Amino acid sequence: MFDMKIENGLIYDGNGGEPYRAEIGIRDGLIAEIGADLADAAQVIDATGHIVTPGFIDVHTHYDGQVSWDQKFEPSVYHGVTTIVMGNCGVGFAPLHKGEEDRLISLMEGVEEIPGTALAEGIKFDWESFPDYMDAIDTPHTIDFAVHMVHDPLRVYVMRDRAYCDQIATPEDIAEMARLTREALKAGAVGFSTGRSDLHRTSKGEWTPSSEATAAELAGIASSLKGLDHGVLQAVNDFDLERNDPKAFDREFDILEKYVAASGGKPLAISLMQRDFAPTQWRQIMSRAEQAKEKGLDFRFQVAPRGIGVTLGLDCTFHPFIGFPSYKKISHLSLAERVKIMREPSFKQQILGEKTETLAGDGTPIPPLADKLLQIMDMVSAKMFILGDNPDYEQTPDKSIYQMAIRDGVTPLEKIYDILLEEDGNQYIYFPIYNYTDLSYDAVKEMMDHPQSMMGLSDGGAHVGTVCDASFPTYLLSHWCRDRVRGPKIEMEEAVKKLTSELADYIGFHDRGRLEVGKRADINIIDSAALKLKAPRMVRDLPAGGKRLMQRAEGYMATIVAGEAVISDDQLTGALPGRLVRMGQNG
Repeated sequence: MFDMKIENGLIYDGNGGEPYRAEIGIRDGLIAEIGADLADAAQVIDATGHIVTPGFIDVHTHYDGQVSWDQKFEPSVYHGVTTIVMGNCGVGFAPLHKGEEDRLISLMEGVEEIPGTALAEGIKFDWESFPDYMDAIDTPHTIDFAVHMVHDPLRVYVMRDRAYCDQIATPEDIAEMARLTREALKAGAVGFSTGRSDLHRTSKGEWTPSSEATAAELAGIASSLKGLDHGVLQAVNDFDLERNDPKAFDREFDILEKYVAASGGKPLAISLMQRDFAPTQWRQIMSRAEQAKEKGLDFRFQVAPRGIGVTLGLDCTFHPFIGFPSYKKISHLSLAERVKIMREPSFKQQILGEKTETLAGDGTPIPPLADKLLQIMDMVSAKMFILGDNPDYEQTPDKSIYQMAIRDGVTPLEKIYDILLEEDGNQYIYFPIYNYTDLSYDAVKEMMDHPQSMMGLSDGGAHVGTVCDASFPTYLLSHWCRDRVRGPKIEMEEAVKKLTSELADYIGFHDRGRLEVGKRADINIIDSAALKLKAPRMVRDLPAGGKRLMQRAEGYMATIVAGEAVISDDQLTGALPGRLVRMGQNG
């Protein structure tokens, strides 16, 4: 007798082949049998009219702090994700010397826009070494989670103050960082991540410790992966775009090649996006990565299935009026109170005649980019769209804020003002900065189709006041497989493969990612015809009263983790079968 049986569903097994109909018998958290007329089960799920897939894997999240206080892993759990990988981009919270917690909080707050007050209140910091950290977070959660050893905390731990002073790591520093990385990998870390972006700064505006690491440092650390049966590398790099150095791109890519070569054949995943401020760089990255592969170096791209940008709203971290003097005077009020005042014609006239200042109402510095956006609002508003209750991330230019303003005979800034007051201040404007440069998905489709690409970049748990991209899996299946009208679609079997086996194979998750006998019973049962994204909404559920965007979905009949349903009809069940995945031990 099985613990659970799924019958009458159309199975997409994760291998990319044609779907088929069969029953799935589950016992002791594993897939025990797949076939027809299976034995009885304690629980039978009738999946008639639904598709059945492996649980989805998200290899690029930032729940490193949230794991300490949130057992649910929202919003990823609402989108069919059953395993996440944390510790990307070189930021995290271990190893750690007591008394230096604020340094790591500042890094995470600045790089990943997670409120420092929430991190300070929500994390216990009862660890020093990376294995200690793994032990501390290895508690029940809705879904499984794995973690990279991260470069920034490692560098701070070994080099202390020297990590922030642009000092080159000594051979002794590098040897110690390599030793600690090896220790973390042997304890079950999935790999090592680093950040080399000039756009990443601490909350105090400082460079991140890993951003200026030498090729020798990166290669030395990567060498610690040699001889292990598991281990991957991850890096984010803007290739020194801000420095206007024509040789910077190749110099940075050469460093990455040495980084990979030193690892003894381990794969590297780098972020790949079409950037507004460097619209052709993604092709340079692809070209160099193809050349590296010809040399025997395993380069991969993490790509996103939609534009990546910011969500603008009166309750979000940013909107165009946040630095205007009149708005700053009311910024401390509740949303309802702000909306009431902003609807007064005299207030509107006054604020539209003002200029932005350098600080928000709470004293937070306004990003320099904000000033630039206001100066060219007529142009950038051509890429701003209302998301609405049925969010559309691939809208045509005629639906832009700019075109709406022209039709209404007002300026784009005034149109934005009016829109932000809709829905009692809960209306959001979507502004894609990456992957929608030419107002099309042509580049996105080309990136996703590349043989070295894989799904990633959801940033689940990060940029909580402006971005909510943990919904990528739902978007891939609903938009690219079913709803898209502006270009080619993706077959369901290919999309499922991208979300499951391809990512499992990359990380080395041998026990999941496919619906096969003996694999973990991590399974989704989805009403693919009804699958849809809900509009993002701001919730206040972070420690210290912090707020974040939350985006849920409809269409998940069940999400099963190790044989237990954690989602039933789009709602959490309360089950907590998820645990830390320790590579080489239980991964």
